[in-house]
Amino acid sequence: MNMKREKTLNKIYRHFEERDPVLFSVLSGMPLELLQKEKKTDIYFSKLCREIISQQLGGKAAAAIVGRFSALFPGERATPENVLGFSEHALRNVGMSWAKARSVRDLAAKSAARELNLQMIPALGDEAAIAELMKVKGIGRWTAEMFLIFTLGREDVFSFGDLGLRKGLAAIYGKRKIATPRSIARITMAWAPYRSYGSLAVWHVADNAQK
Repeated sequence: MNMKREKTLNKIYRHFEERDPVLFSVLSGMPLELLQKEKKTDIYFSKLCREIISQQLGGKAAAAIVGRFSALFPGERATPENVLGFSEHALRNVGMSWAKARSVRDLAAKSAARELNLQMIPALGDEAAIAELMKVKGIGRWTAEMFLIFTLGREDVFSFGDLGLRKGLAAIYGKRKIATPRSIARITMAWAPYRSYGSLAVWHVADNAQK
């Protein structure tokens, strides 16, 4: 194991062991990888397209639609310019909803016009980055938060609107302890500055509860 990676993982484990022993027991029993920041800003656009397409879909359904969408473009790489070459109807034909087709085209239009500058997103703080991404129709806070965690590799993000997190929290702490947003905030604030890793543990519990 890379020494730097091992040192960072140990730091995260110690943090949860001290702040939240209940969640630490979950983390210590699951495979945990460090979040990685995508350094190639030119693929942010295609990543966001995938996030939009995958909204409220299961993994297999989302993957199938993303695959058909990607196949529309040379090298299976979506860019603002080549997305704008397809109508909403053509995008709808790969399986996405009308709302998602409009959202993908709005993302393309705003990116092409530099109304949304994806290259500057990494330099922004979490809230500023979320606000910037939400300029696009169909990108809400949840989609922006997923982008922060899984593309920008931000370590301290918790999505209050994620149903999987609510289910996992209920399984770990009991429904009464997460009855309100304030009670959820009280639990998750203890995880800072590693709330994204806490989220990975909660998703792990939620995913396994469904099997």
